[in-house]
Amino acid sequence: MRPIIALTGDSMVAPSPVINLNYADMAPNMIKNAIVKVGGAPLILPYPEDDAVSETLAQQYVAVFDGLVLPGGPDVDPTFYHEEPIQAMGRATYQKDQFEIALIKATLEAKKPIFAICRGIQILNVALGGTLYQDLPSQNPKATIRHSQAAPGQWPTHHVAITPGSHLASLMGTSSYVNSRHHQAVKAVAPDLQVTAQAPDGVVEAVESKDSDLILGVQWHPENMWSSFPDQLPLFSDIVKRVGGEADE
Repeated sequence: MRPIIALTGDSMVAPSPVINLNYADMAPNMIKNAIVKVGGAPLILPYPEDDAVSETLAQQYVAVFDGLVLPGGPDVDPTFYHEEPIQAMGRATYQKDQFEIALIKATLEAKKPIFAICRGIQILNVALGGTLYQDLPSQNPKATIRHSQAAPGQWPTHHVAITPGSHLASLMGTSSYVNSRHHQAVKAVAPDLQVTAQAPDGVVEAVESKDSDLILGVQWHPENMWSSFPDQLPLFSDIVKRVGGEADE
């Protein structure tokens, strides 16, 4: 039986409040396709509009799935790491952030693995006590690489150096050529996480658990690349293996 790999959902944002009454919850097709490709069964988890039920829903959802993928998406509300929003920050969704933080904590409490992508690595870091650059270009003068690429999203544009001996290195080696589509990034790393990949300008590109194999997060978008760059597919095989399943290679 295929292990169930959950993905947190997002919502379509429309200018009309009438349209917003009928939005559909969604998740990236390319992540769903990658999970199916490696032998998993994807399941989309919508976030509640009523943030008062976030923790209850998170606990119920955790009982259903085997592993969790946190996809990319909007900016993370900085009030969750005790900052006010700066002018350069983009759209954030408070209810989504609150739900995902509750879900991350419930998943780790249940000893189930997490794979985080782009925004996913950011909300993961915040959930565990870390902080973010709300906007790299304006807040980090050392971030000299273009992290929000102009090239089509499926093509790599910069390299990352991966820490030898890390779990990520066992999947990809000590270097990878990746795509880049973000303006926020990990700033202060959460106490339970360790950095295992960086861009040439020092921006954090991957984190892992310090004391277990429960967490792996990357700042790039392997779901956009794996069909043309097969070295990215092991990131999805890995979440299936970490839940005890047999991944299709």
